[in-house]
Amino acid sequence: MSGEGRTGSRFLYAPFDAANARIEANERVMDERWDALAFRLRGIEVALERLERRLWLAVMGVVGAILAQGVKLLLAI
Repeated sequence: MSGEGRTGSRFLYAPFDAANARIEANERVMDERWDALAFRLRGIEVALERLERRLWLAVMGVVGAILAQGVKLLLAI
């Protein structure tokens, strides 16, 4: 930008690319949304892992109860 005979603010003469600014703003918004989605997905994954452990504990408890009844029946014979 040449300052030949111009006085005042440089913003009066510098071009402003509104389309580019809008695209950059949308990209920043999408990045924030993506980060929020990733955060929520991590929370869901943690909840699913806890649920899976609880289900396995329940399955093992049922299997243990059935085996205990079988051993009790064998000892009664």
